[in-house]
Formats: sequence, structure tokens, C-alpha cells
Amino acid sequence: MQATPLKIGIVGGGVGGLAAANALHQAGHHVSVFEQSQQFMRVGADINLTPNAVRALDGLGSAVAEQTRASAARPTHRISRIWDSGEETSRLAMGDEAERLYGAPQLTIHRADLLAAFADAFPQDQVYFSKRAHSISEDAQGVHITFTDGEVFKGLDVLVGADGIHSVVRSALFGQESPRFTGVVAFRTVVPTERVKDIPNIAAFTKWWGPNPQSQIVTFPLNQGRDTFIFATTAQESWHEESWTSAGSVDELRGFYTDFHEDARNLLDACDSVLKTALYERDPMPQWSKGRVTLLGDACHPMLPFMAQGAGQAIEDAVVLARNLHGISPEQVPQALMRYQSMRQERTSTIQLGSRGNAWLKDGGNADWVYGYDAWKVPLPA
Repeated sequence: MQATPLKIGIVGGGVGGLAAANALHQAGHHVSVFEQSQQFMRVGADINLTPNAVRALDGLGSAVAEQTRASAARPTHRISRIWDSGEETSRLAMGDEAERLYGAPQLTIHRADLLAAFADAFPQDQVYFSKRAHSISEDAQGVHITFTDGEVFKGLDVLVGADGIHSVVRSALFGQESPRFTGVVAFRTVVPTERVKDIPNIAAFTKWWGPNPQSQIVTFPLNQGRDTFIFATTAQESWHEESWTSAGSVDELRGFYTDFHEDARNLLDACDSVLKTALYERDPMPQWSKGRVTLLGDACHPMLPFMAQGAGQAIEDAVVLARNLHGISPEQVPQALMRYQSMRQERTSTIQLGSRGNAWLKDGGNADWVYGYDAWKVPLPA
């Protein structure tokens, strides 16, 4: 039983931050979320939640699980096709079969709908908006965080950096380090499924493998199948835009895939507009935690999208972190954070590097080690 709730601050109100907020609040702690935006807005990309992520999410309560399912789609399969011939090289049954095998289905959902499910389940008065972290310090009284508006939040038992690839918390712990441009850009858009309904397996998650690891097209259903998300990547030598994401050209998009199979080209022909995004990466970190401060999600293991595990690994982190902080005293926090790190580091590093290589499930293979992971049941170290 939780004797004394810990006072926990989370920097970042994205998927990982709000998942952690719910898991830690559910465990009885007093949790404050510091989010730099003025409010939760309907922005961001669409998210593929594989069974491991959905199972972790389900443990956050029926309200989160039900609200997520109400807006999500359930892809029928995960299919790999070759870019020019259209040949299928792998096909995994998802939906009911994934639920039978892994205890949860695959869900595809807009990021904003997932955030809304997390936000609605968490006390609104414990979310502080327009709070951008500036500096962090720690002493015998706890962790203290200063924001760019001058306000200081003092005496935290735990501080969690869930503030993304440009994490201020990460820099405060381990020094400034810039992510690398991968030489890959991504195009993304959403089209009404009515426009592409004649393309085979449009209700599945389908990955078209290009002639090189940088080139692919991925599609999956959204909004209970009413829309289809299209995500395409290609090599580009440099990125000159100030923002990571900018309006793209549909003609440019189509031009990169003129040699792809007719089914793939027909998908792109249905696009009216597109966003273009630069993909950045970091290497796996040797350390996530220091004292009573730790990192979570993209702050410690930003992932390229090729294994569709970025959001899922952040949600897994949140669950394992909450389990390690359950029932402990403030004095035990540093040891608990190192335990959390040790439980998550090997898995996230393997997936981080596997995403970079972009070969997973191209020709079949075993998905169980990713999809079968249960963040609520993986044994805690003695």
C-alpha cells in the first residue's frame, strides 16, 4: 500500500508525459504536468498503436481504453508489399487475431484523440500550461525546476523529462547535444477512404518497401475506417527549412514514387495536400537517470518511424516507471529510477536501432518479441 504519495513533476504533456501522469496518479502519487503550449491542441501526426502499446494503455483504466477505441480504427492485417511488383512478402493477422495472441488489438488513431483520452482521465487542475522548463537543480529538499516565465516549482520527489527529442531535462542532466538529420524526409496526409476504397486491403496496415531503406509508403485506416493515413519517406541530402514540418508539394511527393506499383501510385493520386517533415535521430543513451530525475520516451530514445514504436515505447516507459515508484519512500527514489532504466534500456535501444535499420518484418519473421511485451507484467528486479 502506498504509505506516502510522492510529489512528482512531469515536463511535457505529450503521449509519454500524459501516459506517465495517468499511471502515476493511478498509483496514488501527486502528479503535476508542465506543458509548454497554452492548451492541448489538435496537432500532430497519426499514431499506430501496436498490441504491446494497447495492452499498456489498457492498464491505465477503462475510461482511457474505451475512449481510445471509440475514435480509433482496427487494421485487419499488417502487410508488407514490394514497391514495384506489389508482391506480398509478409502478412500478419491483426484485429481479433492480435487480441487472441497478445491480449490487445492494433489500433490506429490521431495523436490528438489519444491525448484527449489521457487528458480526460487526469485531473485538469494538475496540468500547468505555458510552462517551458529553463533550468533544474536538486538538493536535500528535492528537485527544483525554474521555468522561462521565472516561476520556480520546488521540492519535487521525482522529476520526469518527457519533453521530446529536444528535451531540456536531458540537456540539464547530461549536457547539450543536437539530434542528427537522417537524410530522410517524410510526407504525410489523410484522405477519405471513399477515394481509395478500391485499393486492395485498404483496411489493413500496409507497408510498401522501396528499393532502398529510406524509401517506403505506409497506409493505415483512421477514424474507424472513414479516413486513410498515408505516410511516405524518401532520401534527401539536406533540410533547409526552419521548422521540422512544412507544407509539401503533392507533385513532388508523386514524383518520388513514379516507379512504384499502380496500387501505391493510386494512393498518392488521391492526395490533395501533404505535409513534409525532416526525420532526426539520436544514438541510444548509456544513462537516463541521475539522482531523482529521469527521462522517458523521445527524451531518451527518439525513434525513426519504421517500426511504428515511438508512441508505444513511451507508453511502456510510463507503465514501468510507475510500477518502480509504487510504494517507495522519497529516499528510495534514485534506486527506483535506476531500476526503471535497467528494465527499459535494452529493449528501447534494440528497437531504436532496429527502426534505424528499417528491415523488421520485411520478409516475415517473429513479431512476438515486440507485440508480446506486457509492461504491466514484466518482472521487477529484486
